[in-house]
Amino acid sequence: MQFKVSRKPTHPGSILKYDCMEPLGMTVTEFASLLGISRNTLSKILNERASITPNIALRLSRAFPPSARLWLGLQMKYDLWAAENNTEEWKTVKPIEKELVEGWDNFDEEYTDNAKMEKAIMPEENSHKEVYA
Repeated sequence: MQFKVSRKPTHPGSILKYDCMEPLGMTVTEFASLLGISRNTLSKILNERASITPNIALRLSRAFPPSARLWLGLQMKYDLWAAENNTEEWKTVKPIEKELVEGWDNFDEEYTDNAKMEKAIMPEENSHKEVYA
């Protein structure tokens, strides 16, 4: 069952700022250096003017326990909410006739099930992290 989220999701930049950077007492410059990105890029993310990219998500998942998928999921949730609530153009798309899309009724569930299966057989999500003894 799908339902519309009425409250605007928190931008991942705010989470980075208030839950990661500030508790560590780091400046934007120090935090950017830790992640290996420019101060300008990080500032845009923290101030909700830029998105978490897959590359940034991987960097964050190396620095902090949350996975890259979590960071990208937060960004996707924020972006989708913004698109649904701040734009109207997508509403002009006319649905394809039901007869032409027969068999697509369970498309979402099939991919959800495949994702669950992939997760079960794939190596640990954060396997890209190096562990030092």
